Amino acid sequence: MSTDSAPAAQEPDVPASRTGPPGLAALFLAFARMSLAGFGGVLVFARHAIVDQHRWMTADEFNETFALCHFLPGPNIVNLSMVFGSRLRGIAGGVAAFTGLLLPPTLIMTVLAIIYARFGDVEVLRRSLAGISCAAVGLLIAVVFRMMTPLLKRMDVVVLVLMLGVFTAIGVLRLPLQAVLLVAIPLSIGVTYLMRRKVAA
Repeated sequence: MSTDSAPAAQEPDVPASRTGPPGLAALFLAFARMSLAGFGGVLVFARHAIVDQHRWMTADEFNETFALCHFLPGPNIVNLSMVFGSRLRGIAGGVAAFTGLLLPPTLIMTVLAIIYARFGDVEVLRRSLAGISCAAVGLLIAVVFRMMTPLLKRMDVVVLVLMLGVFTAIGVLRLPLQAVLLVAIPLSIGVTYLMRRKVAA
């Protein structure tokens, strides 16, 4: 379509540097850097590294993979590291990405926990942590808008309505997450199947 043939934007549809999957060491180091840079949450830095920096996934592929990981039990970014690493290098790749993601912050948090146990009641520290939490929320909102960009470019009205419906149900109406997912997951799968079948026809 005319919108698809627009000049190259910041969100490439096809990764420009897929010369082959990264090695195990590269996966470990990439996820270690994400975890060490991940102030306010690793998702922001994971998306930047995977989509923008290394071009290992397109923006759409990242959204789809993260959506799968979001519905699986456990921390979303940990699920993403396992799924992403396994997709590129099998089980060994999943273990390498998982280890790189968790090992550095685990060591750092162990040290910080010891320090906090001794100095956690200091008022200056408590106010600093409150300020950091505000910055974390800002980072999360920023990455949410970045992930929404591919959907907004395609202007899939049905997809946007589904997204808004889930947000309203959980964020505004405070409906139970499990109940909303039981309705939203099969509905979104069915809508996607019908849309792709219509395009194929």
